Amino acid sequence: MILGTGHPVRHFDRIDSTNLEARRLADAGECGPLWLWAGEQTLGRGRLGRSWVSEPGNLYATFLFSIAQEPQAAAQVSFVAALAVHDMVEALRPGLGPRIKWPNDVLLGGAKFCGVLPEVVGSNPTRIAIGCGVNVAHAPQGTPYPVAALGSDLAVEDVLRELDRGLAHRLKQWDEGHGFAAIRAAWAERALGLGEGVAATAGTKQLTGTFRGLAADGALLLETADGNLIPIHAGEVSFAELERLRRTR
Repeated sequence: MILGTGHPVRHFDRIDSTNLEARRLADAGECGPLWLWAGEQTLGRGRLGRSWVSEPGNLYATFLFSIAQEPQAAAQVSFVAALAVHDMVEALRPGLGPRIKWPNDVLLGGAKFCGVLPEVVGSNPTRIAIGCGVNVAHAPQGTPYPVAALGSDLAVEDVLRELDRGLAHRLKQWDEGHGFAAIRAAWAERALGLGEGVAATAGTKQLTGTFRGLAADGALLLETADGNLIPIHAGEVSFAELERLRRTR
């Protein structure tokens, strides 16, 4: 199968994880670009090592590609991928108003419907796998946070095609880091919680303040009560706006 962008797709009825397959292919010398698409995963993963429920009817796919830059540039791909998912929703479900929660969760009314997991899977050249799990027909039960699905009337293949279109556009805009300022600006326009309260864990410290946007490297900027800007690069972050949205669901 070849998508409209020219990217080939390898389809699996069932696999452990499309990101794991991308790593295996990269170890064997594959540079991409190509998509790995599975009907079902047995070892799906999300951020921070969490499992990702992967029942049939949703989209489980990984885009494997290479860049000329060093692996550090790959951290920016989280924001590129989040924008591509946002673009996909606006194309297929106009009017839903998706929002992006730092760094790359895309939400509908405060509920998560998509997980994005970018990983560096090879070097010389740097190879990146962007794993995308999109709830299309099913919203898994028993999750620790509200979840949503795009709707069973959508064909999973159409979701993949639109995601591929958006990702091709956003990767071109990103230009291996040269266009990250434009990516940051587009991301901020779609961000959840900007200018509102935020709480974060930085090492052993619990910090509270106001979400002021992204640093040049993509870190979340938390402004404390005394006016200091503290960059948050990883960890658990909670947003006042998200809590408000979830209380009204």
